[in-house]
Amino acid sequence: METADSRNKLHSRLRLWEFPDQYIIEPADGSGASCLDISRVDASMKLIDHVPESNSVRVPKIRSIFGVVGMLKLLAGSYLVVVTESERVGSFLGHPIFKITTLKVLPCDHSLQNSPEEQKKMETEFSKLLSVAEKTTGLYFSYEVNLTLSSQRLHDLGDESKSLPLWRQAEPRFLWNNYMLEVLIDNKLDQFLLPVIQGSFNSFETAIGRDIVDITLIARRCTRRNGTRMWRRGADLDGYVANFVETEQIVQMNGYSSSFVQVRGSIPFMWEQVVDLTYKPKFEIVQPEEATRIAERHFLDLRKKYGSVLAVDLVNKHGGEGRLSEKYATVMQHITGDDIRYLHFDFHQICGHIHFERLSILYEQIEGFLEKNGYFLLNEKGEKMKDQLGVVRSNCIDCLDRTNVTQSMIGRKMLELQLKRIGVFGAEETISSHLNFDEHYKILWANHGDEISIQYSGTPALKGDFVRYGHRTAHGVLKDGWSSLRRYYLNNFADGTKQDAIDLLQGHYIVAVSRDMAPVPQKGGLEAVANFPVALFVVLMSFWFATMSLKQAGSDYKHKHLFFSLLWTGICVGMAALVRANGRIFCNRPRLHKPRG
Repeated sequence: METADSRNKLHSRLRLWEFPDQYIIEPADGSGASCLDISRVDASMKLIDHVPESNSVRVPKIRSIFGVVGMLKLLAGSYLVVVTESERVGSFLGHPIFKITTLKVLPCDHSLQNSPEEQKKMETEFSKLLSVAEKTTGLYFSYEVNLTLSSQRLHDLGDESKSLPLWRQAEPRFLWNNYMLEVLIDNKLDQFLLPVIQGSFNSFETAIGRDIVDITLIARRCTRRNGTRMWRRGADLDGYVANFVETEQIVQMNGYSSSFVQVRGSIPFMWEQVVDLTYKPKFEIVQPEEATRIAERHFLDLRKKYGSVLAVDLVNKHGGEGRLSEKYATVMQHITGDDIRYLHFDFHQICGHIHFERLSILYEQIEGFLEKNGYFLLNEKGEKMKDQLGVVRSNCIDCLDRTNVTQSMIGRKMLELQLKRIGVFGAEETISSHLNFDEHYKILWANHGDEISIQYSGTPALKGDFVRYGHRTAHGVLKDGWSSLRRYYLNNFADGTKQDAIDLLQGHYIVAVSRDMAPVPQKGGLEAVANFPVALFVVLMSFWFATMSLKQAGSDYKHKHLFFSLLWTGICVGMAALVRANGRIFCNRPRLHKPRG
């Protein structure tokens, strides 16, 4: 695989000099290239030949950094984002891949000293979101190869495109720092522009006889409608969906390289769940008259990028999920054709909570599509032998737990076909025939599912024990219960702020003095004293008393205990109603609701 032209090669080793009035980023890779000078007053940038001399007044702090992620501008100041710690996690098509373990936000806000007091307060509020951004997980990069493109798309790039800087080769929808790079792009700083993806990267090697097989699983999260579980659902008017992730499984052996891509994404029309302290908020379909048009846009985009599309809908056929599924099926009647198919598979009805082996029923229904559309394959000479001509698009409600179990099954079946095609497996041989291979493969997909889930919901994936061990376990069931409680807490009391940070980082919200300097309403009355600890304490105590009252109810005191049970239950219902009525009293709702531009 060819890399970017040497003139556009990224600096892989950098030294940061923090002077009182400027940041100097010095290439430390022996290239002798120019240094990047960034003003801490107004964030202006320029290239200089050498690091300025220090003296007793200008004593710099010096540290190693591993890349420049970009620059963000708030009301008065700008903020430089750099990678201060990273670790190598494997290779992609022979090129080293690194995971960002620590991001650092460096302020260029000296001009704030001359700003009005109110503006300083607002700047402080916005800058707090950047501390949330520093904790972003699942970020990966390479100095040598474009991580935003699949193996097939990389192979199909023309020679001219391959000679471009990595950021110019990148697929914008998978470039996590696309917006933050804009200032550096404007200043033509190609060698400092580090493309970053969000998703997951896992790999392992195993032996089959005398052959060494290398398996890689890489996920690329789309930035168009990025966000947290309850605050980003469904699609927008342009057809971009929440939690859209492209997953590529790559196998390399004896010079052969083969990849298989599948995608996941939220049900592609406008719907939402308004967080209101209930465990499972009600599903609401928004602008139902636009559903077909939105879904058409979504599937036309998939058709253009991946070829034929098979949409596998895993949600329940009844209840609140059933309403969404019914609408989805109705919409797809207007869209399906030779190149776009829709299939509903009620995961919970067919597989329950433990019988995931029944996914074989689903595979029987999609096997023809998979065999017809195939996978990408290069021989030992680097010549293309096969193209992948279509993609399976899976979804459940969150596109996490049921989806990951299903995708791991599909990935396993396709990997077995690939290994048979290469000549590693015999006609009846499977991954399960090789215990070490089987164990590593399960762990690969379990780690993949956990990482994607943590980014969207804040917790590891549910049902992960089945993916990891091949069956459900008591520990896995208990872990799922704990993760469900954590999701509830995060959805209601933390994800609103996290959503604000995501919107700020990715340019979905642009800070503007004319708009954001509006006075912030002061809290009063109940809102001034109500907070999460109070709400949680009252609700939990109410449930506890109701439960204890029912447990202690004997025949002599049945009516008395029933009365108190109903009383405590009523308090619970009342708290939920109070929260629903008062919106932001307890729930951590996003504040940055206006779109970019």
